[in-house]
Amino acid sequence: MITRRKAILGTGAVMLAGCDSLSDNPALLSADEAHHFLQRSIVGRAALAKQYRADQMSPRFRVNGNANPNTPEYAALAANRFADWRLEVGGLVARPLSLSLAKIQSLPQRAQITRHDCVEGWSAIGKWQGPRLETVLQLAGLRDGARYIVFHCADRFGASPYYESIDLVDAFHPQTILAWAMNDRYLDVGHGAPVRLRVERQLGYKHAKYVMRVEAVASLGGIGKGKGGFWEDSNGYEWYAGI
Repeated sequence: MITRRKAILGTGAVMLAGCDSLSDNPALLSADEAHHFLQRSIVGRAALAKQYRADQMSPRFRVNGNANPNTPEYAALAANRFADWRLEVGGLVARPLSLSLAKIQSLPQRAQITRHDCVEGWSAIGKWQGPRLETVLQLAGLRDGARYIVFHCADRFGASPYYESIDLVDAFHPQTILAWAMNDRYLDVGHGAPVRLRVERQLGYKHAKYVMRVEAVASLGGIGKGKGGFWEDSNGYEWYAGI
């Protein structure tokens, strides 16, 4: 069976000649870089994920991934309703930030009703609200050389802390937000309180929960096992999980 992804990859020899956004030399693109460049070339780099009406929201929205970080540090933050939580923004930025939940809520907000597609085979429609990631990155000021944004999270799988990453195309997409509200309520613990990433054109494992630190980097090498995310490192998931 020819899937949409296989069809996209099959057109690579023709389309790579026009690539100038992921590499200075198209011949140096990895297979994964070629895949997400080609997919974006077909659907459009600024294409929006479908948005839904309020009456189409799912009556139940399952929890994906961990349901609770279950660490003493996170438990203390949750017990104080995250009043002491800070989102650290650093790496290749001009102005490192330490943002309280109240500060994040005071930034210009975006609300969107979208469908979450989980790699486990289920989907649900929910409403998310928070500032665009672009707004936060502009406050910090990306430095030359930044190519990826890494999200370091409070939850762990054994000895491995959860992390995920996206490139600047997705980081500056208008639907990529740092959500603190779901269905017009504060995020609960199961859904990633106090803040989770919503990157609406990718599968659910890319939507990092319990975000503690945002880091701008030039390369994903040296972070985890270098493949760009916990599941990418441990289970061979694709780094670019576009849908």
